[in-house]
Amino acid sequence: MTTTVQYILSGLAIGGIYALIALGFHIMWSAAKAVNFAHGDTLMLGAVLAVMGVDVGLPLPLACLLGVLAGGVFGLLLERFAVRPFAGTPTSVGWMLTTIAVGVMIEALATIQFGGFSRPLASPGVNNAVRIFGAGVYPQELIIPVVAILVMIGLKLMQRHTLIGRAMKAVAHDKRAAALMGINVNRIVAFSFGLAALLGAAAGVLVAPVIQVSASMGAILGLKGFAVAIIGGITSAPGVVIAGLAFGVMEKFVEGYISTAAREIVGFSVMILVLLAFPQGLFGKREVLKV
Repeated sequence: MTTTVQYILSGLAIGGIYALIALGFHIMWSAAKAVNFAHGDTLMLGAVLAVMGVDVGLPLPLACLLGVLAGGVFGLLLERFAVRPFAGTPTSVGWMLTTIAVGVMIEALATIQFGGFSRPLASPGVNNAVRIFGAGVYPQELIIPVVAILVMIGLKLMQRHTLIGRAMKAVAHDKRAAALMGINVNRIVAFSFGLAALLGAAAGVLVAPVIQVSASMGAILGLKGFAVAIIGGITSAPGVVIAGLAFGVMEKFVEGYISTAAREIVGFSVMILVLLAFPQGLFGKREVLKV
């Protein structure tokens, strides 16, 4: 019983990170039908800058805030210079390759500045573990899935009850019609990328005290976040959160009962099987193109 609870709680923690990353992909895809394949490096950027801020003597909250804000600025700049120039092209090869290239460059730059070794982010959330049904878990780990759920709820409320949220939905539905209604499409798309990057950097700050921070941490987390977005249905915010939490729990059970090496095999095999059965994802809506 204790082992099962331990796997579930630990899985929900890492699953919450996957969910936050996947929500970023959901926001970008909904607004622009494009994504930032350097999104995982946005997570790394937030975590690395928070650690470096603490190293130079900044208070932990301020260092984390600056890391998150820097991630948001990175998302805005990437949309403007790596995605927007290719938005009008008939294929997605341009923005795919440029965002991947930017991710490689950001990782290399972080390695130069931060070093090739790993370091944790000191946080009061990992000082003492709490016991739940005999399982030990840090408060920091309990916070992560709660934050993911709250962000999903906040996103849905913003889309329904705010002007910019309704503008995002209009742009997602039809960019040309939205532009004719007076909506600045480029500004809304840029906002979406910036918001997604803020979530990615926040995910990095949240997970930094639990795992080791390194310049290369974003690659696999970003890839798994994208896999979660595909599994849950990239058009559904609740879907990607549910998929993220379930994916994290599944990984922990595979680690515990099979091996760590089998974790990636099982996880991505599940993604392939889900896509074969549900091409739009488990909770996604089939998009119809009218001509």
